[in-house]
Amino acid sequence: MAALKQKTDAYFKANNITPYGNSALIGKTIVIFAIFITLYVWLVFFTPENGWFALFLSGLFGCSMALIGFNIMHDGSHDSFSGNPKVNTAMAYTLNFLGGDAYFWKQKHVVNHHTYTNVEGMDDDLDAGMFFRFHHGQKKRGIHKFQHIYWILLYGMLYFMWIVSKDTKKYINQRISPNSPKFNFTVKHHILFWGSKIVHLALFIGLPLYMIGPKMFIGYVFACYLLGWILSVVFQMAHVVDHTEFVTPTYTTDKQVIENEWAIHQVKTTSDFATKSAFLTWALGGLNFQVEHHLFPRISHVHYPAINKIVRETCAEYGITFLEHRTFLDAIKSHVKHLKFMGSAPVLEPQMA
Repeated sequence: MAALKQKTDAYFKANNITPYGNSALIGKTIVIFAIFITLYVWLVFFTPENGWFALFLSGLFGCSMALIGFNIMHDGSHDSFSGNPKVNTAMAYTLNFLGGDAYFWKQKHVVNHHTYTNVEGMDDDLDAGMFFRFHHGQKKRGIHKFQHIYWILLYGMLYFMWIVSKDTKKYINQRISPNSPKFNFTVKHHILFWGSKIVHLALFIGLPLYMIGPKMFIGYVFACYLLGWILSVVFQMAHVVDHTEFVTPTYTTDKQVIENEWAIHQVKTTSDFATKSAFLTWALGGLNFQVEHHLFPRISHVHYPAINKIVRETCAEYGITFLEHRTFLDAIKSHVKHLKFMGSAPVLEPQMA
């Protein structure tokens, strides 16, 4: 990791740029917010009479929410959107506006997921409920034999599970995952948690219900379903695919032990996909460059295409396999293959040292 960091630092110094977001990210942010606001105003205040066209716009609205999450909230939560901490915080809290909770996300994603990638019991991204089994350490149910088929329908439920069930569960248990330490929820966090939920309900359900009537629920459910499906698929393509490692730590009397050094662990549990697609790189906030993101989570996604070559060369230099799927479809196929395998694979219990 030291050699990789040295090379990456040298790249930024040689080009006289910072690792934070640049004018391209600012421009993208303006465009995305403009799309989101335009669609919201159009749907709520100038609702098309044609129901199918309204449903189409609702789908686009769900996509605009995903764009905010991938490009704006994500960089903000990693403190990479800007060199100004207040700007990063503001961008991270766009998640609260969309119904989630920035504090939970930072603990769940920035801390747990990026530290314990693909480690059962610590990486909350592996917990998709009783209908899915991603890790060999998870309980196997008979229905999992069909998960490689029904995923295409159930992935759309992620958003609803996230903002309603999972956030509430974390709030009550004061834990991000079963083996995570308890966190201290301050008065400020209590207010932000409930306040943002109220604001979200008022803007996304209350006002549309008043302006449009009960039929607004059709558009709202469709937008949220599409949003959940997009989020699920993109994050699964990065880790829950064939050839990435799924780690079962060895437990001692007072701690859990993960075999590989942190950087090597990240490379082995993560995969890039479709890095040649300029559209996906723009739309997904560079999350198709997932290996680069996991090695340098505090570097803005706008720089990932440039440092991809550095990461690849360093992995080759040290004999570490760099995982990538050439296209998005290749990554989808790999994910389905993994789902099918895990549907019948035996449970691997954690070992005591």
